[in-house]
Amino acid sequence: MGEWLELSFVQNAFAASLLAGVLCGIVGTYVVANRIAYLAGGVAHAAYGGVGLAFYLKIPPTLGILGFTTVAAFIMGVVSLRERHRADTAISVLWAFGMALGVLLVDLTPGYGADLMSYLFGSILTVSRSSLTAMAILTLVVIPWTVLLHNELAAVSYDESFARVRGLPVSALYLSMVGLMALTVVVLVQVVGLILVIALLTIAPYIAEKRSRSLRGMMGRAVVYNIFFGLAGLSLSLALNVTSGAAIICVAAAGYFVSVVMEALKRRGR
Repeated sequence: MGEWLELSFVQNAFAASLLAGVLCGIVGTYVVANRIAYLAGGVAHAAYGGVGLAFYLKIPPTLGILGFTTVAAFIMGVVSLRERHRADTAISVLWAFGMALGVLLVDLTPGYGADLMSYLFGSILTVSRSSLTAMAILTLVVIPWTVLLHNELAAVSYDESFARVRGLPVSALYLSMVGLMALTVVVLVQVVGLILVIALLTIAPYIAEKRSRSLRGMMGRAVVYNIFFGLAGLSLSLALNVTSGAAIICVAAAGYFVSVVMEALKRRGR
C-alpha cells in the first residue's frame, strides 16, 4: 500500500474519497432526516438525461448534467413539498424519463457510442485535479450554509409545522436542501458514479441517525462513517484489483448490515 500511495492518481483518489465523504455526510444527513432518500435516488438517476443531452449537443458533460439535474431536482422538490404522499409517483416518472432520454439521445448522436455504464460506478481512480477543485469549492459552500442555517434547517427537517409557526421560509429552505443535493450529484456523478452517490448520501447518515441525539451529532458521525467507507473500500479495491466504486459500496453495505444486526441485538437485550 505504501508504494501505491506514492502515485499521484492514488493520492487524488484518496482526496476525492475524503471530500466525497464530507459532502455526502453533510448533505446526506438532511436527506435522511427529511426522509427524501427516494428523491435523492431520483435526482441521481435523472442525471443520465443530462449525460445524453451533453453528448447529443456536443457540450461538456458537466454542463449537460448540471442543467438537466437542476431542472429535474427543482420539479421533484416542488412536487414533494406540495404533495408528500404522492410525490413518489412523479419522482418515479422523472427517474425513468431521465434515464430513458439519456439512452435515446446517445443512440441518436451520430458516430458516438458512449459507455453509459461508466456513469453508474464512476472511476474514482481517474479523478482529475479539476474535479477535486470542484468538490472542494462545493464543500466550502456547503459547510458555511450548514453552520449559518443549522437551527432553521433542523426545524424544517424535524417539525415542519413548528417551522411554519415560527415564520421560517420552509419552502425556500427545503428547496435549498434539494438544490445542494442536486449540486452534489452533479459534482460527484462523474467521479464516483450515481450508485455510489446514492449510497454515500443515505447509508452513513442512516447508521449515524440511530446513534445520535442531535442533528449535529448525526452529521459528524455520517461524515466519519463515509470517510471510513471510502478509504476502506478504496484500499480494498487496490489490494484486490477490483472496481473501486463497487468496493466502497460493498464496505458501506456491510456497515449497514452490521448496524442493523447490532440494533436488533440491542433491542433483544432489553
